[in-house]
Amino acid sequence: MALRSQCEVLMMLYLSVLVAFAACNAPPVPLDDIFIEKTFVPDQCVRAVKVGDYVRYHYNGIFPDGKKFDSSYDRGSTYNVFVGRKQLIEGMDKALVGMCVNERRLVKIPPHLAYGKQGYGDIIPPDSILHFDVLLLDVWNPEDGVQINTYHTPATCSRKVEVSDYVRYHYNGTLLDGTLFDSSHTRMRTYDTYVGIGWLIAGMDQGLLGMCVGERRIITMPPSLGYGENGDGSDIPGQASLVFDVVLLDLHNPRDGIAVTNQNVPASCTRKSVSGDFVRYHYNGSLLDGTFFDSSYSRNRTYDTYVGQGYVIAGMDEGLIGVCVGERRTITIPPHLAYGEEGTGSKIPGSAVLVFDVHIIDFHNPSDSTDITVIYKPAGCDKQTKKGDFVKYHYNASLMDGTSIDSTHNYGKTYNIVLGANQVVPGMEDGLMEMCVGEKRHLVIPPHLGYGERGVTDEVPGSAVLVFDIELVDMEEGLPEGYMFIWNQDVSPDLFEEMDKDNNQVVEPSEFTDYIMQQVNDGKGRLAPGFDPYRIIDNMFSNQDRNGDGKITVAEFKLKADEAAAHDEL
Repeated sequence: MALRSQCEVLMMLYLSVLVAFAACNAPPVPLDDIFIEKTFVPDQCVRAVKVGDYVRYHYNGIFPDGKKFDSSYDRGSTYNVFVGRKQLIEGMDKALVGMCVNERRLVKIPPHLAYGKQGYGDIIPPDSILHFDVLLLDVWNPEDGVQINTYHTPATCSRKVEVSDYVRYHYNGTLLDGTLFDSSHTRMRTYDTYVGIGWLIAGMDQGLLGMCVGERRIITMPPSLGYGENGDGSDIPGQASLVFDVVLLDLHNPRDGIAVTNQNVPASCTRKSVSGDFVRYHYNGSLLDGTFFDSSYSRNRTYDTYVGQGYVIAGMDEGLIGVCVGERRTITIPPHLAYGEEGTGSKIPGSAVLVFDVHIIDFHNPSDSTDITVIYKPAGCDKQTKKGDFVKYHYNASLMDGTSIDSTHNYGKTYNIVLGANQVVPGMEDGLMEMCVGEKRHLVIPPHLGYGERGVTDEVPGSAVLVFDIELVDMEEGLPEGYMFIWNQDVSPDLFEEMDKDNNQVVEPSEFTDYIMQQVNDGKGRLAPGFDPYRIIDNMFSNQDRNGDGKITVAEFKLKADEAAAHDEL
């Protein structure tokens, strides 16, 4: 024997209930009226059927002996009809009034409120009592409009949906009885559309107006504002009320530009960014509903770019113009000034409004030079630094946002260099020129005169503007340009003989070194300050040793004035 299907078993159980109802539960009311038994009543009943309403319901019709004579289930479609307009037998017209969606009733109808003495063809004999098991699925009225129930309103709402706005929203779509027919959540992508210009069914066009980003509402619409008499051909039957549970995630208008809000501008702002500047900034990026998609903080480094030159999305290019170092601002960018209809894939959906919380760390222009501000200058300043001078100075170094980099005070000693010898960054060379001992300066050095695009690992970020507060402590005058040694008096005519201590007609390296150092110690000559004296002397010897044999002969020996080409030598 073949096993019965689950559906057949349930139907047999159901028919047995009807038979029991017919046989054992004779109504206590007179036979001239209908008898109703409510077998299921939903917990909530938002609306009950009234005369003039249009209903969609399923039913099974049986005779008292349990024989089925009709069923909407067998036809695979609900029975759809106006109530109280004599489109039904009188007993059913009365039985449907007061029903709620998802309510189930067992209804017994006497003959005079059914098909009476005539019956109905070969299906219903004359004077038949009829039993109906009715399940109400839908109810609406031709006078109905869109019904909106907002169940979550965000704390702030700076803007509401208007006609011609473009929105991104998630929804669950159900029939009035709760049957799910569609959901953007299951597709894991929002529904994106213009509002109020006919791209949506009329009820949704109306229901989305006035929403705030983050708002949640239930939008209920009659079929006249949904899919009408024919439904959608698949999941939505004809004449069906629709219920949409909607959360609005995004909102903009094609006419929108960027919006700059929440500005926090430092009290001191001597300069604002312009097109062509190079900006270093931190940011947190989110969608309009607060969904995070990116952050420079998570990478522990700033985003560095030229502004106004097309290196970043158009909205950010515009939003970074006119900023001050240290400023914080929120930049809201519509999709046509961001990543457009396509988005970026996984992180930024198409047609998404972007919100950037930005903190400006520094900016400069490639044409910038070192900015020098004299903080203090001694009254008597007769001697100023120049190229070749050996200088000693203190400094405090920081970034534009105040982050400390280094300080000579931490080491308890000055920083000592020779100006013009490329011992410091070019911007510092500029800042130390023409200073007096005791003078204090504030230097702002652009990266192309500092540590450039690479910076210094773990100390100075790439493309960073540097700030130095310097104080010149001491200086020693350098030698004329091109000299590493000079005589303080007339040169001896017997210079070679004086060097050649052993009179063997050649000057050995030791003889040369001893002689030069003796002249320096006696004040007769002077080496360039700030360099290793022995390296200078070795270089001088090499320049005199023309053939590189490790000794200087009379023929090789020449004074600097006798040279055709300049050398750091005698």
